[in-house]
Amino acid sequence: MTRDLDQAIFVAGHRGMVGSAIVRRLEALGYRNILTASRDELDLTNQNQVQAFFEHHSVDQVYLAAAKVGGIQANSIYPAEFIYQNLMIEANLIHSAHQAGVNKLLFLGSSCIYPKLAKQPMQEEALLTGSLEPTNEPYAVAKIAGIKLCESYNRQYGRDYRSVMPTNLYGPNDNFHPENSHVIPALLRRFHEAKLNGASEVSVWGSGEPMREFLHVDDMAAASVHVMELDSAIYEANTSSMLSHINVGSGKDCTIRELAETVKRVTGFEGNVTFDASKPDGAPRKLMDVSRLRALGWQSSITLEDGLADAFRWFLENQDRSRG
Repeated sequence: MTRDLDQAIFVAGHRGMVGSAIVRRLEALGYRNILTASRDELDLTNQNQVQAFFEHHSVDQVYLAAAKVGGIQANSIYPAEFIYQNLMIEANLIHSAHQAGVNKLLFLGSSCIYPKLAKQPMQEEALLTGSLEPTNEPYAVAKIAGIKLCESYNRQYGRDYRSVMPTNLYGPNDNFHPENSHVIPALLRRFHEAKLNGASEVSVWGSGEPMREFLHVDDMAAASVHVMELDSAIYEANTSSMLSHINVGSGKDCTIRELAETVKRVTGFEGNVTFDASKPDGAPRKLMDVSRLRALGWQSSITLEDGLADAFRWFLENQDRSRG
């Protein structure tokens, strides 16, 4: 394909893990006109500010990677903030982009949009077929609304607004906070600190048997740009007007035990890994069906061990800013 490297591309959420990876990917491809705005410069929950941004800048494409995110604890304590802020961000950006005549937009969602008891691996068709996981239902509802916003503007106004749903992501700019980070940054930090402290073992929650899928954020960024750049006829042939989102994942999963052993190798911890079966395991398996994305010509290329090594390098180089 021929790329117009001078197109103005607005990456919303460029300081987050996903947004920063998309910026890196676009720059690597040679795009020269990437627009960003910090929270101090642009409050995405403020409709007037977002409209003014689009009026002031001539934008050709939007990557909507901005979101309020957090773990189970944060979702449980602040459900109103999670649903309100995410609904406002996506509604303001999608509507203002439409009003400004922006025809291309990519919305980034989450695998939590699927029902709690969705058949594994989870297919795009599972959306809205059952009840959501209660702990993050407000966030998931907001992400589902984002998909439906895109589809509705496509149906009514002929826009080309697309959606991708990533599996569990990790990598540079992840949150390594000791209390509220996700499993990979939490384990990388704990194994590293155990090594520094000369600990004889690291105990991991649960039995170690549940299976999870992980994707390095640079793979996610590459997939996002790939989907955005697909010819409209190809994208539409592989989706439908009311089922337009595409799963993004590695298509492979591993047990939490295998993950912990890999983190142990990457961090150089030489003690034992134990598992506390009195702690909850969560769902036995969460895997995305990525056959639609593979049919569209993309699959992941970063192995789990290589990706973990990259995330660990970033953590070591940025410990001060990753303490939360």
